[in-house]
Amino acid sequence: MRLVFPNPGLDQRIPTYEDIERMDKEEAGERPKWDNKAQYILTCVGFCIGIGNVWRFPYLCQSHGGGAFLIPYLILLVLEGMPLLLMEFGIGQRLRKGSVGVWRAINPYLTGIGIASMLVSLLIGLYYNTLIAWIMWYLFNSFQNPLPWTQCPLNENGTEFVSECQRSSTVDYYFYRVTLNSSTSIDDSGGIHWPIVLCLLSAWTVIFICYIRGISTSGKAVYVTAILPYIVLAIFLIRGLTLKGAMNGVKFLFTPDVDELINPTTWLDAGAQVFYAFSLAWGGLISFSSYNPVHNNCMQDAVILSAITGLTSIYAATVTYTIIGFRATDRYDNCISDNIVTLSNAFELPEGSITASNYEAALIYYNTSNPNTVLGLDLKICDMQKLLSEGVEGTGLAFIVFTEAITKMPGSPIWSVLFFVMLLCLGLSTLFGNIEGVVVPLRDLNVLPKKWPQEAVTGVTCLVAFIICLLFAQNSGVYWVTLFDNFAGSVPLLTIGLCEMIAVVYIYGIDRFNEDLKFMIGHRPSIFWQVSWRFISPLIVLVILVFYLVTQTQKKLTYLVWDPNSEKFPTMASVPYPSWINAVVFLLAGIPSLAVPLYALCRLVFVYCKKKRVSEQKSPLP
Repeated sequence: MRLVFPNPGLDQRIPTYEDIERMDKEEAGERPKWDNKAQYILTCVGFCIGIGNVWRFPYLCQSHGGGAFLIPYLILLVLEGMPLLLMEFGIGQRLRKGSVGVWRAINPYLTGIGIASMLVSLLIGLYYNTLIAWIMWYLFNSFQNPLPWTQCPLNENGTEFVSECQRSSTVDYYFYRVTLNSSTSIDDSGGIHWPIVLCLLSAWTVIFICYIRGISTSGKAVYVTAILPYIVLAIFLIRGLTLKGAMNGVKFLFTPDVDELINPTTWLDAGAQVFYAFSLAWGGLISFSSYNPVHNNCMQDAVILSAITGLTSIYAATVTYTIIGFRATDRYDNCISDNIVTLSNAFELPEGSITASNYEAALIYYNTSNPNTVLGLDLKICDMQKLLSEGVEGTGLAFIVFTEAITKMPGSPIWSVLFFVMLLCLGLSTLFGNIEGVVVPLRDLNVLPKKWPQEAVTGVTCLVAFIICLLFAQNSGVYWVTLFDNFAGSVPLLTIGLCEMIAVVYIYGIDRFNEDLKFMIGHRPSIFWQVSWRFISPLIVLVILVFYLVTQTQKKLTYLVWDPNSEKFPTMASVPYPSWINAVVFLLAGIPSLAVPLYALCRLVFVYCKKKRVSEQKSPLP
């Protein structure tokens, strides 16, 4: 029994095979084309491989027992990510439209899927380009020796170092006070921080220039933005492996904590990370695939991109963990050294009598012979595993952990420039896909006049986005970025992905889609794809979505603030969000998620009213 919902008029809305063959052969068409296959693959790789591979993925590994996270991630990458990736590639290539046009062609009531993708791309693009602005600030300030975050600044009198910096650390102070001038709560906007405004203007100007004519210009830029990060990562890997303690980090990454595999949260986070890793449900991949030749082997592309994405995540995590291992070892050595000084002073021992090699034996000896004295010394607990597993999420990993490690390397300005150039390239190549997922739907929805050239559409989009981004240029901007990161790309992506699979399998018809793929690549998809599309992938996404909603509703919404007046400072203080934040969360996560049913409902009412009006006009007058 084949379950396909009635879909009248589908054959009239989609081009026939003969139509797309003719469209493919026409030299001058409305839709642009890729210069070559490499340009298309690099664009997709650049879109999928973003900043999150450097900070989100390693943080999840830290949080879920190192190598234990890799197992569910790779399993779900194959069972969840790859089938949906091929579905987006295939439907875009077959229907030759962007994210709105594809779903409107399948059924006008499904236009909301494309609108939801556009909204998610816009929201993610807004805070993503804010991260690029921060990266630019650090890049501009990396051309100094010594780096400005290596030491605390002097106070206004020039008599001593700034107290806030001395109480925390140079890298924390530089990020939260110098770069962002952070306020103590999201309620306190603190006004505009103008250096970030200038960096935001620079970031959106770069995006505008690179995407001014769509893929015809961004397709050239990806030769640099997609390839350069791999070269820089290789350089960092070689340098990282030479650092003391680097192998401690690598061993931690590839040594699984088996207990984490029975933790449902590990699988939920792995499933959500797959959506981030592939940039699924953002709309950009559908648009990119629509520019391909009709007989392009999209199945091969999906497999290649899946392999590249999975391997790059592990590759980038390995590089990151060499730095984490180096940082943890440095902190461990400092902890031991401080304890040695404390012990030596307490027992009036000559310098050098206790060393790192005999510290454990000395501590056991004095703890046995003079337990009360040792207990009163308040010695620090030096635990390498704890230092390795201390998760630093998101921006902290790039702007605090890496910058701290870079300051301890010889020639630190060179390494800083390389690192932030790499992050800049990763961010820009992802933004090309984001803005594609916004501009093309705007054209399809006729939001902007059709006569406007591509340059004007791109310019207006970037200008409006820059104005909205001033929200992140406030002193409370870092808290807004965190809010957007937590909610704009979570529930909406899972909801859109689930709707896409239901739309193709049960409304467009999986048998029709199989025939489309046979026409495009020469053979029908194997049983693996059939089972994944029909059962496994939708079930996985549904389970992740339901569990995510359940866990989120049980949590109290809190966020971390930089507050020098806090008792726990320099530890970030966890405070509850104000009550009005629930409305913002609904705008970020609820509106895109509800765009699909809301649009369908509005269209249903519109069609009903239209039919009623027509019937009244046709009915004879009494």
